[in-house]
Amino acid sequence: MKRLPCIVAMASALAGCASDPVPPPPEAPAAARYTPEPVADHTAPAPAVHGGEAQRFVAGQDIPAQWWTLFRSAALEDLVRQALEHSPSIERAGARLRQVEAERQARAGATRYPQVDAKLSANRVDIGSESLGSPGLPLATPLNLYLASVGVSYDLDLFGATRHELEALQAAVDYQRYEIEATRLMLAGNVVTAAIREASLREQLETAREIVALQERQLAIVERLEAIGTAAREDVAAQRLELTQARVLVPELERQLGQVRHRLAVYTGQPPAAAEGMPLFRLADLRLPEDLPLSLPSELARQRPDIRAAEALLDQAGARVGVATANLYPRITLSATLGSLTTDAGDLFGAGTAFYLLGASLAQPVFHGGELQAQRRAAIAAWEQAGAAWREAVLQGLQEVADVLRALETDARRLQERADAATQARRYHDIVSARYQAGGVSHYALLDAQRKLQAALLDRTQAVADRYADSAALLQALGGGWWHAERPSADATPATDAAVATPAR
Repeated sequence: MKRLPCIVAMASALAGCASDPVPPPPEAPAAARYTPEPVADHTAPAPAVHGGEAQRFVAGQDIPAQWWTLFRSAALEDLVRQALEHSPSIERAGARLRQVEAERQARAGATRYPQVDAKLSANRVDIGSESLGSPGLPLATPLNLYLASVGVSYDLDLFGATRHELEALQAAVDYQRYEIEATRLMLAGNVVTAAIREASLREQLETAREIVALQERQLAIVERLEAIGTAAREDVAAQRLELTQARVLVPELERQLGQVRHRLAVYTGQPPAAAEGMPLFRLADLRLPEDLPLSLPSELARQRPDIRAAEALLDQAGARVGVATANLYPRITLSATLGSLTTDAGDLFGAGTAFYLLGASLAQPVFHGGELQAQRRAAIAAWEQAGAAWREAVLQGLQEVADVLRALETDARRLQERADAATQARRYHDIVSARYQAGGVSHYALLDAQRKLQAALLDRTQAVADRYADSAALLQALGGGWWHAERPSADATPATDAAVATPAR
């Protein structure tokens, strides 16, 4: 037993010589702003159109956890809530989180604390005294041996193998938590985008039906003019062709609208047939957020759950480098056994039957054909890959925000132009239609005015929908405020408000 302190002392000295094997974290890409040119304080307004309000960018404004409430639609809020509560994708991610958390707890219990095992055995032994080299040994065989013992063993983690292994498992847990937040953010964004798409299609469908009704009235006028001899037969045929082409657009829009409704039902964890009972969405029922939060680029890496998930994978890879490095050093195990051994079951714990064993072992890898060094190099390469993936995630996040900011600016101007074009197209159509009835212009001029009006109205509707979709995309690209949400313990997020506010890299 005098050797046990020597073994521990020697291992401690080796541990002191071992440097920290975990590589330092990479630096985040530096960015003072999202776009090459400064972002304007507000977007261009289109006052005569619903959804044409000017939007103001508020630097540093916080994002609410339920960011979809900024559209001020009770039906939309209820649909997002249903999706977050009943989506199979979130249920799957939650089950995966519980799995990795249980795996981490199991490994922590197996490595962090001593292992204690109790043993009770009974054996019948028949040994000839001649086989023991003592023919005269007074040993009556066969005999019964009864053993009761308690064994304790513990691996000393002097070189951090266990510690880094648990860090890797904790990083896996953090990754799954961020994956849940990313899934929730994506699902909410999909529901909001699909609802805006439905509202746009519904308004386009109403516009298409109005245009069909307008052309039906125009056809009646042309037929009446033909009857009195002031319009040619080819004018009637041309108007009928224009009416037929306008009618073709209606079933196509109805098909797209039905598909969007089916998609919304599936998002809420229901079959497509359940779309019949869902609320109808119209652009007039939505409100455009007039104040849009705009986080600093340096804060984006702490706000987006996909970037935080990539960071967790980076931490996991770094911990595995630590495990691979610790495997190069000795492994020390302490053990102790206390028990009782007797040939009489009734005297198992009697006097003179007790025994104890104390032990310590040290295993030092000597020659593994370069296996351990190669495993460490592979772990370092995996860490480098994770670092590159993390930097790529940061850059993609910055790009997404930059793209949405430009879309918000340009789509606001485009709506302004489309709204003016629709007003001019309506005025032009009314003038041409009145002159045609008076015989002042040809029927081809009337058809041209109808086409321009139809295109202008549909373009204006799409431009309005784009502004709503851009607003949702910005809130989603900035992270959606998930760090403010209260979660049950099984889905608890691994970051606090303070952690989010402080850049990690």
